[in-house]
Amino acid sequence: MKMRRARIMICQRWMFPSHFLKQLQLQSFLLAFDDLLTAEEQDVRKRVRECMEKEVAPIMTKYWEKAEFPFQVIPKLGALRVAGGSIKGYGCPNLSITANAIATAEMARVDASCYTFILVHSSLAMLTIGLCGSEAQKQKYLPSLAELKTVACWGLTEPDYGSDASALRTSARKVEGGWILDGQKRWIGNSTFADVLVIFARNTSTNQINGFIVKKDAPGLQATKIENKIGLRIVQNGDILLKKVFVPDEDRLSGVNSFQDISKVLAVSRVMVAWQPIGISMGVYDMCHRYLKERKQFGAPLAAFQINQQKLVHMLGNIQAMFLIGWRLCKLYESGKMTPGHASLGKSWISLKARETVSLGRELLGGNGILTDFLVAKAFCDLEPIYTYEGTYDINTLVTGREITGIASFRPAASSNRSRL
Repeated sequence: MKMRRARIMICQRWMFPSHFLKQLQLQSFLLAFDDLLTAEEQDVRKRVRECMEKEVAPIMTKYWEKAEFPFQVIPKLGALRVAGGSIKGYGCPNLSITANAIATAEMARVDASCYTFILVHSSLAMLTIGLCGSEAQKQKYLPSLAELKTVACWGLTEPDYGSDASALRTSARKVEGGWILDGQKRWIGNSTFADVLVIFARNTSTNQINGFIVKKDAPGLQATKIENKIGLRIVQNGDILLKKVFVPDEDRLSGVNSFQDISKVLAVSRVMVAWQPIGISMGVYDMCHRYLKERKQFGAPLAAFQINQQKLVHMLGNIQAMFLIGWRLCKLYESGKMTPGHASLGKSWISLKARETVSLGRELLGGNGILTDFLVAKAFCDLEPIYTYEGTYDINTLVTGREITGIASFRPAASSNRSRL
């Protein structure tokens, strides 16, 4: 008990968010990033920052270690008016993509899991309804989702189909008045408590992928939490079982008729996901900057040692390069010039650099770098699933490679499967 109390006393000053207050002041002082943001975007940054520091930072470590979701923060996140992102009308905020991106970074800077919750709910499920739903569906579902009075999830990935998601096997069979869904989904964030599930299934008549809105209490629907994750532990990822689940015609998303329709949603969400590692890296840099100036060894602050300064500057350089690429992605999207290759290159390169940045932060904190109380160990673990989801690093590089060469290399050539004598 005494040891536990001593640990709390030592770590308490690091667990709370005072070190976050200098956020963009630290990251932007060299390249003046504030000059790139509009007044609206700066206001979004301020509102999200204040909420995350006050409501999430003090409790995130406890919930991360327990792998539980802090449901009490949902109304606080709803009050931010960022859910629904760039969707116009239906109670959604109609933010610019850049404002969405800044909100992403501010959330991820404090806790990547909280942003993943919003990503799944807003940039995947809500955006799918916004882009592919009927007018009646938008009016029915989006207002409540925008206020986070109801929560959504997005079911594409299956146990046997991750990177090869377009080959999904969940089936949708037309019957009188609706559809019967059978199949499985895996790694679906928010699925264990979502009120609304956006599910993709293969039409047995056309063999094309269609989209459906499924209610949480639908007979035959079951969601089970995936245990033992090492990252994004607050996120409730689940296995979904659909066994003869009936979906009425009114909940069929008429705008989803092929994987290309899903790709339109993924293009936007990949921009948002690219900003998540930026935010994580900013939080780690802030922690390390403060830690090096306050902790002393050999009679001097750790910040006085040359190798530590070199690592800190390396981290800062990475963050500024990541920020600029993320900002440019937003501008390309807003001007209608962004391609899938742009989004995939941004997501893959930024997540790669974030891995390097957070690893440097882990080194700078020494033994304390493995304690979740000091943020860096938690961020180190949270970055691993982000490196993989929304397209692995390798898959995203292949998307960009296809765009710059005109040659798709996702499937091995037939000749490579032949036996060699």
